[in-house]
Amino acid sequence: MINNALAKRYAKALVQLGSEGGLIDRFRDELSIIDRIFSGNSELRAAFADPSFTQDQKKSIMKELIGKTACSELVGNFLLLLVDKNRVAFLGQIVQTYEKLADEFSGVIRPVITTAFALDDSQLVAIQAALEKKSGKKVIPQMIVDSSLLGGVVTQIGDISYDNSVKTQLKQIKDILQKG
Repeated sequence: MINNALAKRYAKALVQLGSEGGLIDRFRDELSIIDRIFSGNSELRAAFADPSFTQDQKKSIMKELIGKTACSELVGNFLLLLVDKNRVAFLGQIVQTYEKLADEFSGVIRPVITTAFALDDSQLVAIQAALEKKSGKKVIPQMIVDSSLLGGVVTQIGDISYDNSVKTQLKQIKDILQKG
């Protein structure tokens, strides 16, 4: 719980900074790159968790990372602040929270659309347009193919699921027939 509140506080501050300069998407990209580097490198994570490394050594490592990834000055300063406050371990949570808050600020939803087979572009555009009309927000879908659905579409938007799959419809018919 404390980690979530902490991540939200840092992410919210960065979204506010990004919104002032129209840099929300750039910050998202830069944070995503840094997060992938940390996620894929256990030695790097261990270095920031190791108390035998001094703050100056950790700052030096972070500055080198910032330089190699060509982060903006604001994101670079933000990452150095995380080092100063010993919050680098929460980077992954901060980045996830930032992405959610940035989407809320920008009016974007990212539904997960699961189908039994790959959709062509016209079908995807039709689903995207319907979701944009229903939600009033920009839709950036993530497509998943799951052949166990048999047919139809399952759309997950946050905690809400719209299940129009053949598999679910057959199950409902089965339940109705069993109840008599």
